[in-house]
Amino acid sequence: MAMEFILMAATEAGVSAAEQFGMYEALKQGGPVAWATTAVLAIMGAGTVYVIAVRYWEQRAVLKEARLIDKKFWSAPDLQSGATKLKKNGAYRQVIEDALRAMSHHEKKLSDKIEAHAWLGINLGRSLTSISGVLQRGLSLLASVGSTAPFVGLFGTVIGILRALIKISLEGDASIDKVAGPVGEALIMTAIGLAVAVPAVLGYNWLIRRNKVAMEGLTAFANEIETYIVSGARMAKLQANNSASASKTSGTKT
Repeated sequence: MAMEFILMAATEAGVSAAEQFGMYEALKQGGPVAWATTAVLAIMGAGTVYVIAVRYWEQRAVLKEARLIDKKFWSAPDLQSGATKLKKNGAYRQVIEDALRAMSHHEKKLSDKIEAHAWLGINLGRSLTSISGVLQRGLSLLASVGSTAPFVGLFGTVIGILRALIKISLEGDASIDKVAGPVGEALIMTAIGLAVAVPAVLGYNWLIRRNKVAMEGLTAFANEIETYIVSGARMAKLQANNSASASKTSGTKT
């Protein structure tokens, strides 16, 4: 019986402590400053989740398309046919369509003013820049959230501690039980700020790395498209032919 009474008392004390020093109580006693700070941090957290989810899905589509490019595109008889096999509005299809559009424009209007190779390189560069801009959209928000969220939480903490000190000063009682509660409630804001900032920083670094991989694949593909249009052969085949020619030449000299 004595043990049960002790456990019941501890449980009741824990519940009352949680109710007294919990998140709800901190917001309730924090006033408009605490509410505004929490609202700002909630918006930052929601924006972080949204940007990470959307950018991840776009990067996933680009990387998935990159793995299938040899099977779906280069097996086609020509560039136009290969483009139709790729995902509509996809990054790789955009590169092909921009290249074909550039060459068509050059043949009709620019044949005497600028070389086809230079014109094609300009347009492919513009296409890659456009795709890179889409993949990086929103990443500045993650960087801003990661750098400012702790300070927003710290602002709420400073205001909370200030209110706690004013309250203690008015009551004239500075015992530990009077100080610990209000200060602990104020520190909740700092904890929320860190909880928002850490995923934003990790998500930013993760997406930047994936963007780099995606753009490297797109740049290599754009170079192959340019080589194919200018020379009529893929860069990989040209390199293989050059290696074979070099081997034959060295064998003949020997």
